[in-house]
Formats: sequence, structure tokens, C-alpha cells
Amino acid sequence: MTTVKIYIVYYSLYGHVETMAREVQRGANTVQGVEATLWQVPETLPDVILQKMKAPTKANDVAEIRPEQLLEADGFMFGFPSRFGVMAAQFKAFFDATHEIWESQALAGKPAGIFWSTGFHGGGQELTALTAVTQLAHHGMIFVPLGYTFGSGMFEMNEVKGGSSYGAGTYAADGSREPTELELKQAFHQGKYVAEITRKLKRPNPQT
Repeated sequence: MTTVKIYIVYYSLYGHVETMAREVQRGANTVQGVEATLWQVPETLPDVILQKMKAPTKANDVAEIRPEQLLEADGFMFGFPSRFGVMAAQFKAFFDATHEIWESQALAGKPAGIFWSTGFHGGGQELTALTAVTQLAHHGMIFVPLGYTFGSGMFEMNEVKGGSSYGAGTYAADGSREPTELELKQAFHQGKYVAEITRKLKRPNPQT
């Protein structure tokens, strides 16, 4: 049986996106025949700036990914914090470095989902996903939105919840807020959902 590889590639400055990414991975790995791996994109800020920003150290159990390693995966989940309604510059720099892959269109036809973190309600809970879709489109990747497959959790009105039909999301507020149980459940669901879609595309015949 062929293993379906999902790469969960993220950038996280204060840990919110990392927390979501780990839950996405857990969800993806529940799908039979799927192997989901976490990757970080390289940091572009110097250490002295990170120290002044009081950013925690990066996870030492998650390797940095190089653009050419994207070719190994059958599907993707990309996660990042929002900066003025678009992905963080660190993740944009990583996509900018994929120009050789773009030239060959080697990622065309591969499915990809998106998840994110914003500060507050107006911080880009939908816009961040919409602006990120351009990166997928130029590579010919297939954007897999969450839709309303998360069920009643999509309509929650009694608590603050990030995410939308475009994907899972969380609010960081001033940095002190952590992803809630409901937000993590949505991330888990998205990981499983995208993994199932990827498996269908990779193995149309379930026996292969």
C-alpha cells in the first residue's frame, strides 16, 4: 500500500500557529495510509530582534524545510500568522524561494489547505487565507477549503472562535490568548479532512 505524504509547513513566532499545526498533524495522521510531517520555514529575523520581541525559541523537534523538499509530498497544509491581512513575511520569503519549482510546475495538481492566527477580529481571519491562495494558484496547486464540514462548530456564537470556511484559525490577541479547545478541534478536523482528500487524489483505488 502506497504511503500518502502530507507536509504541514508552518511559521510561528509566539507558538500559536505551532500549536495549531500539531493538532492538524494529529488529525491528518488518523487517516489510514497517511504520514503527516511537521516542518518549519526558516526565520528571517536576526536573533537580537527576536530577543527584543520576547519570542520563544523555535521547536527543536521540527526541522526547517528547504523549497525542494516540497516535491516529496503528495499534499500540504500551510500555516502562518497574519501580518496586515497577508501571510507573515517569513512564509512569503519561503514561497518566493520556490521559483525553480514554479518554473517546472512540479507542484501542480497537489492539494493544499491553509490555517492561520490573527491578533483580533479585524486582523484577517478570511483575508489572510484569500491572499495566500495566490501562492497556490501560481504553482497550480489545488486549494482545499474547509467549507462547512466542521458542522455545528462552524456556527458557534457563544464564544470567540477563529477560522472560517477557508480553514482553521485562532486569535492570539495580545499574545496571551492560546488556541481554544474548539479551535483545536477545528484544526484536527481540517488535518483529517485534507488528508482524506489527498489520499483520494493519490490513490483513487483504495486498495493501492
